[in-house]
Formats: sequence, structure tokens, C-alpha cells
Amino acid sequence: MNFNFEGKSVLVTGSTKGIGYSIAKKFLEAGAMVCINSRNKYNLEKSLKEIKEDNKIGLVADVSIPRESDYLVNECTKAFKKIDILVCNVGSGRSVSPGQESYEEWQKVFAKNFFSTTNIIESCKHKLKETKGSIICISSICGHEVIDNAPITYSTAKAALNFYIKGISRSLGKDGIRINGISPGNILFEGSIWEKKLIEEPDQVKEILRNVPLSKLGSTDDIANFCLWLSSPLSNFCTGSIYRIDGGQLRV
Repeated sequence: MNFNFEGKSVLVTGSTKGIGYSIAKKFLEAGAMVCINSRNKYNLEKSLKEIKEDNKIGLVADVSIPRESDYLVNECTKAFKKIDILVCNVGSGRSVSPGQESYEEWQKVFAKNFFSTTNIIESCKHKLKETKGSIICISSICGHEVIDNAPITYSTAKAALNFYIKGISRSLGKDGIRINGISPGNILFEGSIWEKKLIEEPDQVKEILRNVPLSKLGSTDDIANFCLWLSSPLSNFCTGSIYRIDGGQLRV
């Protein structure tokens, strides 16, 4: 299916690598104007050079900080005049092992995986009200049930994000704004934990995949393609839902 997003303005947070990078590229290929974001200037400049499409801008901002979220939205609006689609992708599953949590670790993980989303939505919702826009939040299957050895801090932050999506959809819906979440399963990309595990612990990966009905790792394109569908008119009756893209791994 070919999607056409010509004339649409898209802001993707954390979009210089992995899932966010793939989402940004897919929207660009579909004709959208895309704001690519990172808190790291080097990563941003590198990604902008790699992406050939012209209808893009890059902005450095750390969306775990409210004033930087405001800056990102204001600069994106200056460049594109509007924002139609917001993809909240900033997040990281790297944390301490279960039982090793500390106050500082909880603060750090929630900043990356929860407040990075709530901040940018608060900054952007008035712009999205003008366009009757759509929000997509990248969550994780760790937010749905306990996954062996997954950091408790990360899993709890993603569970909170899932509840937030469901709850805030009622308020946003009154302004014509849709919000949904995508919970990826085991996604392979350059620099991912799965790339490392395939090299260092291939037998462990095989054991994990025995619990995945499709018996494979997912790709960033699997998430990006669904993101385009969820942003399109084909899903215009969908809001407040979290969709699992995990090869059937979770049974609930």
C-alpha cells in the first residue's frame, strides 16, 4: 500500500537512529515534511547527510526538558507553518537489572520513557488542535506484562505511558486529536541490543524466539509501516489504543 502524506508536517522525536530514524524516512518517502530531532548534534548532522530527501529539517532538543520541548515545537512550526502528526519516539530500555533500582535511576528512566512524551504532547497539543492531528507514542511490550530480565524501571515507565495514552485520549479527542501507541517486540537494527545478542549469545536468542509464533525478530520498517497506517485517514476511528507489533509474543 502506498501512502501519500504530501502537504503534511510531521515531527518525530528521537529520530536519528533505530525505530525513529525509520519512521522519519518512511514519512519523507511518502511526501511529508519531516522534522528530525535528537539531543545530540553530531547524530543529527550525520542523519541529515544520510537522508536524501529535501523536505526535512533537523533540530537539537532534549524533550525530557519542558522548555526544550517548547523550543522544538515552535521551531518546527516556524519551518512548516503547522504540525499534523507527532511521533513520540524518545526512549531507552537500558537500565539496571531488577533489584538494583535507585531513586536516581527511576528519575532517569522516567525522564526518557515517560516525561519525554508528556512534555512534547503538552507543547504540541495546541498546534495539533488546529490541524485535527494525530499522535503516535512508541511504547514497548514490556509495558504490558513482566518480561524476564527486562528492567523494572523501564517496564514501569512504559506501563505508565500506556495508561496515559488511554486516559488522555478522552481529553484530546474533544479537540479532534487522535492518540495511539505502538508496542514493539524484539526489533533488530544497527546498534540495538538484539544485534549484540545475535553476535554474543545466539543460543539465547534462539531460545527467546521459541516463544514468538512467527519465530523471528522484527524490523524497524515493521514499526514504521504501521506508524504510517495509524497516521492515515484509514485509521480515523482509532484512538486511545496500544497496538502490539511483536510477532505474537505476548499472549494477553
